[in-house]
Amino acid sequence: MEVQVCVGSACHLKGSYEVVEKLKKLVGEDAVKISGSFCCGTCGDPRVSVKVNGELFHVAVAEVEEFYEKEIRSKL
Repeated sequence: MEVQVCVGSACHLKGSYEVVEKLKKLVGEDAVKISGSFCCGTCGDPRVSVKVNGELFHVAVAEVEEFYEKEIRSKL
């Protein structure tokens, strides 16, 4: 599974690096590749843009654990 977190300037200001760090801790030994990407074109959303296997989501720092359980862990 591939997870891409936008690290463009807008998402950076929204906490993209915190999202990446939280996801890294949650993923642990799971078969998930986490990488950064640049602008997903949805800068108007107040949350960080995250793609999981190409599907776009928006995640606030406070929502990372719930997002991980619902969109990543449940699909491994």
